[in-house]
Amino acid sequence: MSALDMIFSEEDWLRVYTWYPNWDEKSSLAVIDNGCGDTMHIVFSNDGCIIKGFDHESELSPHAQEDFEVWKGIYDDVPKVLLDLLEDEAIEKDDVTFCIWQDKNHKEWRKGKVEIPEGCKDGSDYMLSRIFSVEGYVDWAKYYWELGDRLTIEEIKKVFNHQPITEEMIKKINPDRNIKKTMEELIKIDYPVEYKF
Repeated sequence: MSALDMIFSEEDWLRVYTWYPNWDEKSSLAVIDNGCGDTMHIVFSNDGCIIKGFDHESELSPHAQEDFEVWKGIYDDVPKVLLDLLEDEAIEKDDVTFCIWQDKNHKEWRKGKVEIPEGCKDGSDYMLSRIFSVEGYVDWAKYYWELGDRLTIEEIKKVFNHQPITEEMIKKINPDRNIKKTMEELIKIDYPVEYKF
């Protein structure tokens, strides 16, 4: 999705998705920041993957609590080896309204035993739909980038499946984007491309 943002806009400050393939010696990091206070940090390592989400309007936010505490249960069942991946200050571990994880021994995603009061939301439904569903991402991108019906699911599916990005794909997604500059940026985040410089 960071690759798609690079195609949609040449301006860093307008992009929502950022990918750090070499965050540290043992992990890669994806950051999703809508600029309005909602964020997701997704850390990948050999031990698994952990997603920390923060909906700034959620009643589960530490900022909505008198004692500024993480909502009970969010981190309780997370394996220590994955929870430790959130300790970097840049990830802001305590700014959280939901957390899911997948360790190397299990394919299914897991979530702690969190009791969400009736009528409250943790933000996971709308935030996760954009990364697990091509349709969810396309719906969001059409709105955010004001694309109307120009954006097709077919081209986005190719990127979701990590297929190499070609000049033709960029022209279909954003005909106004500079091809060479886009390809150079994609290479920096280790995304595969098919292009002759």
